[in-house]
Amino acid sequence: MSKAIICDKLILGTVQFGLNYGINNSKGKVSLNDSLKILEYAYDNGIRTLDSAEVYGNAHDIIGTFHEKNPTKIFNIITKLPKLINYDINDKINVYLKDLKVKYLETLMFHSFDSYKNNLNNFNILKELKSNNKIISLGVSVYTNTEVEKVLLNKDIDIIQLPFNLFDNASLRVNILQKAKIAGKTIHTRSALLQGIFFKNPSEKNIIVSKLRKELEEIHKISSDNNISISNMALSYVFNKPYIDNIVIGVDSLLQLKQNLKSINFKMNEDVINSINNIKIKNKEFLNPVTWLKY
Repeated sequence: MSKAIICDKLILGTVQFGLNYGINNSKGKVSLNDSLKILEYAYDNGIRTLDSAEVYGNAHDIIGTFHEKNPTKIFNIITKLPKLINYDINDKINVYLKDLKVKYLETLMFHSFDSYKNNLNNFNILKELKSNNKIISLGVSVYTNTEVEKVLLNKDIDIIQLPFNLFDNASLRVNILQKAKIAGKTIHTRSALLQGIFFKNPSEKNIIVSKLRKELEEIHKISSDNNISISNMALSYVFNKPYIDNIVIGVDSLLQLKQNLKSINFKMNEDVINSINNIKIKNKEFLNPVTWLKY
């Protein structure tokens, strides 16, 4: 498999360009200059799609700046509507296109299931935007399998984005994802590194780490016993699932992007994969980083 084909499965997340994001991020928001270097390296190495959102600080503007400086290197853009839609969607999309310096959006996504559910009356507008080629596809970002089940009923939704990682793993997701594929949906997964928590020392005095200590110890033991880095294990595990079409990964440095591109080439044996599948988080609340903010 060629580099371009491999990287084509990756979508570069841009939240770190606009916000200080991630439990393991000690560097803060990525600078404009470093963001532009990351985008150039990503494009030159076969990544053609970016995942962004209006709420990701000035990420849209940074992408637009890159496009302005590199008119032959235009990314496909996935972006998300704010959770509360109290504006003219046509106007909003025109602003996005202007800021991002693109002619159309590859995907317009609802940022949450609640946002999707509360705006079903806007689907005629969204379908019109599709027919006018301002957006190519529609998607919903979800968390739970129940939310996936409900989105599957809507034929106008093309893409479902949800978490999938060493904790939020096949034992929890495989059946619903296979069902979604049968229904013709494209599956994007996020949180492959769960904001970097897998790299945390299980003995660290951090309240979220303490809530997931037993499972983190399992991950580190699998890593140590099989001489596999956490990064190789986390990214290879997600990347090689046939029912996952694309994986969104965010980075906070060019070096991290280069390391991640190496990690996706790593192949794990079935025993390691089965060990990961056997990890089951009892309190699923801690699979969602949004809930970490309460602690």
